Amino acid sequence: MLLAIVAVVIVRPWEGGRDEGPAEVEALVTRVVDGDTVEVRIGGEIEDVRYIGVDTPETVKPDTPVQCFGPQASDFNHRLVEGRTVRLVFGVERRDVYGRLLAYVYLGPRFVNAALVRRGLARTLTIPPNDRFAPIFRRLELRAARTGRGLWGMCAP
Repeated sequence: MLLAIVAVVIVRPWEGGRDEGPAEVEALVTRVVDGDTVEVRIGGEIEDVRYIGVDTPETVKPDTPVQCFGPQASDFNHRLVEGRTVRLVFGVERRDVYGRLLAYVYLGPRFVNAALVRRGLARTLTIPPNDRFAPIFRRLELRAARTGRGLWGMCAP
């Protein structure tokens, strides 16, 4: 009985979304949804992927008007990753409440999540335990805001 209790505590089945396979995977971006969400093909499956640590202004959210600088963020994401193979590096939690994969996205050596923040196309969005790059994103956000880059120079807070 004690062994069963220890096994349950170690496995923690109540913490869904952890350890669902490899820590990273290559995937083909089949569609860009908006500035911080894409559809990818992993093997034969299509998955929605939400970028970890960043939040771009809305462009396609139901019942929400298009937000300031949303089209620019979405356009940048389209031009950068659509139709390309990216590397997805998963966070501690693999999925959000909507079932989307949560990942840090790389196109070759380029860190897409960071590029969005650096260009002023996204704000930081830190949701533990997926907070590995939060300090880097915060520094990039402060620099973009200080220089009025992207949404920081065009949109009301």
